[in-house]
Amino acid sequence: SIPVVDGGIGTCSTDFTITDTAGAPVYAAKIKVHIAYGFMYARKFDLEVGTNSDGKARFIGLPERVKRGLFFEASEGNRSGNAFDDPATTCKNQFTVVLRQKP
Repeated sequence: SIPVVDGGIGTCSTDFTITDTAGAPVYAAKIKVHIAYGFMYARKFDLEVGTNSDGKARFIGLPERVKRGLFFEASEGNRSGNAFDDPATTCKNQFTVVLRQKP
C-alpha cells in the first residue's frame, strides 16, 4: 500500500514517485513539506511521509490556497531532490522526483 499523510486542511493531494538517477524506485525516502495557510497565512505546520518499496508516497488534505505554493523536499541518505506545486493551479498533482547526490 502507498503511505499517506493527511493534512486535514483542504481537498488537494499530491502523489510522489521517488527514483534514483537510474530510474529505480527509492525505498524509505523522506518527503517533507512546510505549509502556511489560513487567514493572513498565519497558521503553519510541517508534514513528512516516507516512501514504500515502489518509491511511492502521497499527501492528502492539502489546502487549496497557500502563501507561496508548496515546496516538497525529498531525501534519502546523501541524495536529495525537490518539487514545487501551486495548489490554486493544480489541486491534484503527481510528481516523479529523481534523487541526486547532494553537492
